Amino acid sequence: MSKVYFTDLRTNPKRNLLNKIEDLLNRLKIDNALKKNDNVAIKVHFGEKGNTAYLRPVFLRTIAERVKRTGAKPFLTDTNTLYTGSRSDAVAHITTAIENGFDYSCTGCPIVIADGLRGKSGIKIAINGEVLKEVNIAKEIVEADCMVAVTHFKAHDLSGFGGALKNLGMGCASKEGKLIQHSSVAPKISVKNCKGCKLCLEYCSAGAISVTSKKASINEDVCIGCGECLIVCPHNAIMVQWNESPDIFQKKMVEHACGALTGKEKTSFFLNFLVQISPACDCYPNNDAPIVRDIGILASIDPVSIDSASCDLVNNEISIPNTAIKKQLKKGEDKWRALYPAIDWNIQLDHAEKLGLGKREYILIKI
Repeated sequence: MSKVYFTDLRTNPKRNLLNKIEDLLNRLKIDNALKKNDNVAIKVHFGEKGNTAYLRPVFLRTIAERVKRTGAKPFLTDTNTLYTGSRSDAVAHITTAIENGFDYSCTGCPIVIADGLRGKSGIKIAINGEVLKEVNIAKEIVEADCMVAVTHFKAHDLSGFGGALKNLGMGCASKEGKLIQHSSVAPKISVKNCKGCKLCLEYCSAGAISVTSKKASINEDVCIGCGECLIVCPHNAIMVQWNESPDIFQKKMVEHACGALTGKEKTSFFLNFLVQISPACDCYPNNDAPIVRDIGILASIDPVSIDSASCDLVNNEISIPNTAIKKQLKKGEDKWRALYPAIDWNIQLDHAEKLGLGKREYILIKI
């Protein structure tokens, strides 16, 4: 049973919310784990352009300053998205992050996009998963000495909720890793968008793509699912087939989380912010009204326990009327199933516990 530290959002002139965040980090005893000159990845979601539910950059500055006092060197990081949006390559990603307030003048540390310019900078990590035996994790995540996963806790349309495990599994994977999680088949070609430029042929190491009649096609039996063609196509003609079942998706996601933590099991820390708990991921170019009131902030060295506690805290709230949850739910009623009835969100927690990433049972310690 792991310790999960919790603080509500009540403050006074002598103890503000930033002081509380620092208190949480102190409870995790980060001074014992971080060493001078360690490169510390502060894993955060910078928010899609148009979405305003992402965490306030000043929270990240507080975390970065606390890390600096150990003598370590923090950097803010995330990985490029698989879909086409405002964060699908490093240039657009950093631009979006800065426009959303995550510039050096506010956060006090640099931004490093962990999987390179176009999302193909990854390292294959061997794991003993149920679905996967190898996962592709962003290179700069792998090479970092330590990690602080800072998560805006919310609902998610494929995993029920998005917490620390999703921040690790989806958020630390290269584009190849993301493709494997979302799909069990080869990408598909949009005949309408394809110009027959043949650029994809040069980047398909498996030789799975051919161009006939000025249109490309993909041999699913030959495709290895690396996602390189998705990255290089200048016409957005190659698309993911979002066909993976929610159950298998969650297991693949957790197995990528396992890969992201490999080598950093004792030097990773987790903060979940239960504020502006939106009904969908921060990847959307908008955010809907919160489904429950703002609750507080949690911290732990156990990613399973912190997500388990976060789920319980949300489900122990009364849902806010006139939101994505159409019917007002009482305390104890499942908010995630109300939003996404077909998704069993317990799968990610159970699978993570099975893989040894942590424990579902926890002790909640209020500070």
